[in-house]
Amino acid sequence: MKKIFEIALGILAAIGGFVDIGDIVFNTAAGALFQYQLLWAVVIGVGAIITYSEMCGRVAVVSQRAAFDAVRERLGFGVGLLALVAGQLVNLLTLAAEIGGIALALQLLAGLPFRVLLVIAVLAMGLVIWAMPFEWIERVFGYIGLALLVFAVGAIKLHPDWGGVASGFVPHADTSDLAVYLFFVVGLLGAATVPYEVYFYSSGAIEERWTPKDLGINKANAIIGYSLGGLLSFALMITAAELFYPREISPETLGSVGLGANVPLGEIGLLLALIGILFAVSGAAIDTAFSGAYNLAQFFGWEWGKYRTAVEAPRFTLAWMVMLILGFLIVVTGVDPIQVTEYSVIFSVVALPATYIPILLVANDRAYMGNYANGGVANVFGIFYLVVILVVAVAAIPLMIISNMGQG
Repeated sequence: MKKIFEIALGILAAIGGFVDIGDIVFNTAAGALFQYQLLWAVVIGVGAIITYSEMCGRVAVVSQRAAFDAVRERLGFGVGLLALVAGQLVNLLTLAAEIGGIALALQLLAGLPFRVLLVIAVLAMGLVIWAMPFEWIERVFGYIGLALLVFAVGAIKLHPDWGGVASGFVPHADTSDLAVYLFFVVGLLGAATVPYEVYFYSSGAIEERWTPKDLGINKANAIIGYSLGGLLSFALMITAAELFYPREISPETLGSVGLGANVPLGEIGLLLALIGILFAVSGAAIDTAFSGAYNLAQFFGWEWGKYRTAVEAPRFTLAWMVMLILGFLIVVTGVDPIQVTEYSVIFSVVALPATYIPILLVANDRAYMGNYANGGVANVFGIFYLVVILVVAVAAIPLMIISNMGQG
């Protein structure tokens, strides 16, 4: 039973990373525009995040050094500082979007004014992070977020063309607007591999005080957690392909996304979908706030960790508080939370190499890793996905401009 609970770290990272506010709408929009054609991009993204999260967790467990320790040591102070600034800006944009997403989900559930719910969302997140033990944060938000599996049930109930679904796992572009198609490829890959996922994951392994005996749990977390995130992405894309693609509807709100559960399953399906979205997005907000604080503390050598009290790690505590406040100040201006997240995903793609290259280097360094260094299979996957990451990093901004953020 203890081992089952320990899988929660991977589930929280997957639900909060794979299925945040922007990704929910991004996968739905991909299905609405291209039906099943982009399912293969989710597979590539799942493979990449599994590969690098497993490496990150293994490095953290064996060397007791989290991801941003590796970034600074391998890139040096100057380049590492640039990576830190870029990562923090992306974290901040993402956190703003997640806070807005919490308020949107609450608004759909309660019908209260949006700005009032923004205040409630930030205060609730601050209280949870302050008062709730790390392991209970994992369990509560990870497991209640599994209510999103209602979309998988809904996808089956909609009776899709399973032959068409299968064809979506083979890359092909049946469209006249190739730039928009490629923009969504980059966006789906970026949403699956955003850096804060591995920052949170590797730091969480140290928070949990894992040892080399826990490397099996690390691998299970990465495989089960992110595969589950991929399954949810498939379900969102398939429901959109069935509901919105034939009607040429472009879903742009959480309410329209909820139709993917409401139409096949009724009000119970809609309620479960909104609860799942609320807890998934809240989990993503916690991931991101922690990641911002982890990055600063690890880069500058501060004491850090949820297991430490505010007195023992005051700068770490202040860092996540400031992240929440700044995220609130961004979204309270009235910007669209979903659009903010889409921008943050594209900009995070540009920053991906600065995170994943040091991880691959450290995972191959026997001075750090000893007998736990990468083997041949891990390096084949690591190098393949690094090439993919480099390609999407170069292509992200040009495609964003050419496709007008996927609008054509």
